[in-house]
Amino acid sequence: MTHHPTDAPQFYLTAPSPCPYLHGRQERKVFTHLVGERASTLNDVLTQGGFRRSQNIAYRPACETCRACVSVRILVDEFQPGRRFRRTIKRNEDIVGQELPAAPTSEQYALFRDYLDARHADGGMVDMSMLDFAMMVEDTHVETHVIEYRRRGPDTHLTGAGTGDLLAVALSDVLSDGMSMVYSFFDPAAYGRGLGTYMILDHIRRARGRGLPYVYLGYWVEGSRKMDYKISFRPQEHLRPRGWERID
Repeated sequence: MTHHPTDAPQFYLTAPSPCPYLHGRQERKVFTHLVGERASTLNDVLTQGGFRRSQNIAYRPACETCRACVSVRILVDEFQPGRRFRRTIKRNEDIVGQELPAAPTSEQYALFRDYLDARHADGGMVDMSMLDFAMMVEDTHVETHVIEYRRRGPDTHLTGAGTGDLLAVALSDVLSDGMSMVYSFFDPAAYGRGLGTYMILDHIRRARGRGLPYVYLGYWVEGSRKMDYKISFRPQEHLRPRGWERID
């Protein structure tokens, strides 16, 4: 099949805006649209090249004087949880995650609001309405799932579903070579469980079960304490100018 020039993705550059991670710096992004029959293939290629997905947009930083944002992916087959991670798994043995279609619910949005208000009250997402949230979840042209985490119930072994209140949610893409964690949030009142860490560990398990070699975590931002947790999941690879480089 011959591809005409119009088949190629068109890339655009945003105007400079304040960086949400490093005070006093400006950020720019290059982005393209992920739509149509080739969206999944394009998402695979772009994710491997350091892009992230948000709704039907793939983007990556394009800052002129800063290279602090580094794409990170975990090497699933080689990952072995250390003592701290084993404690997190043990602490959350009573929780189960259920994979669902990418469809928003009012229960998810209520948890999302609680999470933002408690953890990111000064962030760029704090004004998101239910409609904005719904678009974030369902505006996708690739294989996307919502994973809902609840406490195990008496029928969990039969249904795979938990019971009771929603404790955490992950929005995740399934790629040809891994799982990409698009966004996750959790009950801020569940202090001490380490639910953010647990969801990453659960994605490593899920990717391994699918025979996929990577879990993509997005960007580690050198100098931003908010992002330091990402470099704890080793071995991993960082995308550098020469390609993906292993970090032990």
